Amino acid sequence: MTRARTAVQGATRAGTTRAVAIRLGRRSRPVVAMASFVGLVAFLWPFVVSPGAFGDGAMAPLMFAALLVLVVAVVFSEIAEGGIDAKAVAMLGVLSAIGAALRPLGAGTAGIETVFFTLVVAGRVFGPGFGFALGCTTLFTSALVTGGVGPWMPYQMFGCAWVGLVAGLLPPARGRLELLLLAAYGAAAGYLFGFMLNLSFWPFVVDPHSTIAYLPGAPFGVDVRRYLLYYGATSLGWDTGRAITNVACILVAGPAMLATFRRAARRAAFEAPAAFTTGHLPGTSSP
Repeated sequence: MTRARTAVQGATRAGTTRAVAIRLGRRSRPVVAMASFVGLVAFLWPFVVSPGAFGDGAMAPLMFAALLVLVVAVVFSEIAEGGIDAKAVAMLGVLSAIGAALRPLGAGTAGIETVFFTLVVAGRVFGPGFGFALGCTTLFTSALVTGGVGPWMPYQMFGCAWVGLVAGLLPPARGRLELLLLAAYGAAAGYLFGFMLNLSFWPFVVDPHSTIAYLPGAPFGVDVRRYLLYYGATSLGWDTGRAITNVACILVAGPAMLATFRRAARRAAFEAPAAFTTGHLPGTSSP
């Protein structure tokens, strides 16, 4: 077991492998894919669903329940397949608590939000499965702490879950190139998160006299144009603050966080195979 752990540590130091804290196995991959598909439907339904399909606007509460069930299914499928061990659960709990504590510090003033760069770095080091789970648990924990539980919460959970997931799928790079890659991704994620999250409430603001409000029954291109105008007028500046915050935090704190997380991953040795040998304790005689 010592040789196996040494091999994992050496490979991690050399950058030839990643310390995957939560593996996406045969059962968990379809569940994550299904959850992501339903999440995309929840975000994009205004452009593809006929008006009146959700009647009185009960879409958000229904999606709230459905997406939470899928998130729980992801976690349980991982546990059933042996993809989460005690060390990964402990790491997930610690980083979720850190993210929940960081979120109120950047309460959204001018778009300054401090929770996303942790998701990017953790997803990069511990893999896409861990990044997906961390995004869900961080937002769920912070919602409980800040009283932010509501129909918008599953959208935020999946937005952050995708941020962590894609961070774990970024191409290999080390040193300054890796830092620049993460900073560029952090900026893009800041914009994309806001772009997607606006879709959780934009369809419910219907004003027939507005040129940027949702127009039920309009052709696909018309509503897309209206949403782009709405996003540019209401959220682009805010998301720019989020993107700048992500870049600044990653460039300043990223090197130390990457080194700390990788050191923790080496010590945890998530993927080191367990091997047992027969023998006796020193100073004792064999029976």
